[in-house]
Amino acid sequence: MSDNSMSSTLINQANIAVNRFGYGARGDELNQAKQDPKQWIKSKLLSITFNTSYPHSNDVFLEHSKYQKQKKQLKNQKKSQSINKMTKNYARTVLRELSTDTLKQAIDSSHSISWRLLDFFSNHFSVSANGRLMVGLSATLEREAIAPNLLGNFEDLLLAVEQHPTMLIYLNNERSFGPNSRMARKRNKGLNENLAREILELHTLGVDGDYSQTDVIELAKGITGWSVKNPRKERSAGFIFRGYGHEPGARELLGKKYAQKGIEQGKSMLRDLAMHPATAKYVCGKLAHHFVSANPPASLLSKMEATWLKTQGNIKQVMFSMFDADEAWLDTAQKFKTPREFVISTFRALALKKINNKSLLYSLTTLGQQPFNAGSPAGYSDDVNDWLGASALMARIDWSTMMSGYVKRKNTEKLMKLTFGENVSQHTYQSVMRAESRQQAMSLFLMSPEFQRR
Repeated sequence: MSDNSMSSTLINQANIAVNRFGYGARGDELNQAKQDPKQWIKSKLLSITFNTSYPHSNDVFLEHSKYQKQKKQLKNQKKSQSINKMTKNYARTVLRELSTDTLKQAIDSSHSISWRLLDFFSNHFSVSANGRLMVGLSATLEREAIAPNLLGNFEDLLLAVEQHPTMLIYLNNERSFGPNSRMARKRNKGLNENLAREILELHTLGVDGDYSQTDVIELAKGITGWSVKNPRKERSAGFIFRGYGHEPGARELLGKKYAQKGIEQGKSMLRDLAMHPATAKYVCGKLAHHFVSANPPASLLSKMEATWLKTQGNIKQVMFSMFDADEAWLDTAQKFKTPREFVISTFRALALKKINNKSLLYSLTTLGQQPFNAGSPAGYSDDVNDWLGASALMARIDWSTMMSGYVKRKNTEKLMKLTFGENVSQHTYQSVMRAESRQQAMSLFLMSPEFQRR
C-alpha cells in the first residue's frame, strides 16, 4: 500500500472513529485519531462518573414521602394543591438537572464513545417519567445502576438495573407477591408479571428468544419480594427484599431448575439469563445495529457473540471486538442520527462556551426525543424510518437555522475541516461556500449528509 493510500485510509478511519463510534469531533480530536484510529477509540472507552452533589434516588423517595405525609395531614383543598404543585416542581427540577447534566457531560467529554454507550444502555433499559414519583426517579437509573457497571460484565449490570427502585416501580414489581406467600395469604396480594416479561423480551433474550408464558410466570415468581423500602415506615429508601412476599418453592426457567431460597433464586435466574446464547445474540445485535449499521454483517455479530460468551459477557471486551473488526469500519455512512445524536454532535462541533439548560431540553423535545419520555419499556427507536419523516426533517431544518443564528461569527469552512477533515463531498463544500450568509452556510453544514449521517 502506498503512503498516500495508507494516509487516506487513516483519515477515513479517523472520521469513523470520531463520528460513528463517538458523538462527533470536538476540538482537535480528528487529528488525534489519525495516528491510530482503532487504538484511539479503544483508549476513549472509559468509565463514567457523575457529580454526587445532584439528588440521589433516595432523596427523591424521601421528598415524595414527605409530600404524602403532608397531604394526608392537610384537608384544605387549596393547601393540598399547593403541596402537590411543590412536589411536582421538585421532581421536574430533579429530572431537568440530571438530564441536562448527562447531556452537557456528553457534549464536553473527551471520550464521547463512553457516553454513547451509556445512552445505548439507558435506552435498552428504558424507563419513562410518568407519574409524580417516576418523574423524579427516571433519570437516576442510568447514574446509579448503569454507569457504575457500564464496562463490566452484563450480569452485574442486569442485576443492578433490575434491583434499582426506578425499574422496580416503573414495572410494578414492588406490588408483586407470590400467590402462596405469607403476604398473599394475609392481604390477598397477587403476582405481577410486568418486570419479568420485559426482562425476557427486552433486557435479555429478546422478543425472538425461545421462552414461553410459563417462563415469564416462573421468573416473575423468582423475583417476588424484590421491592422498595417505604421511607415513612422504614426510615430509609432503596431496594429491599421482602421474604414474606416471595413465592416459596423451586422454580424452572428455560428448562433449568432453581432450588435457591429467597433473593438468591431470582439472582441466579438473572445471572443465567445474562449468559444465555440468546442474550449474547440479542444484545450484541442491538449494539452492532446502534454503533455500526442497520444491517450489520453476520461475521461481525459472530465475533461479538463469541467474545460475549468467552468473557462472561464483559461489555468492554465485546466493544473492543467490535472496534477490532474490519466490518465495523465500512467507508460509507451507515446510520442516520437520532435527535439526541444530532443535538449532542452539533453542540460538540459548535463548541459553545455557554449552554442554556432549558434550550438543551427544548431542542430534544422539539426534535422528538425528550429524555425519559419514550413512553414504553422498549425505549426510543434506533431505526432511520422513525426519524426521517417530512415533519421530522422540517424540525431539524428549523432547529439548525435557529442554532446557526447563535454562531454567526464562526467560520463554517474551518468547522467543516475540524469535524470531517477532507471527507466532505464537493457538493456539500460548494453549497456551504456559496451560501448567501454565514448563518445559511452553517445551516447547510448542519443539514448536510455528512453531518446528518455517521
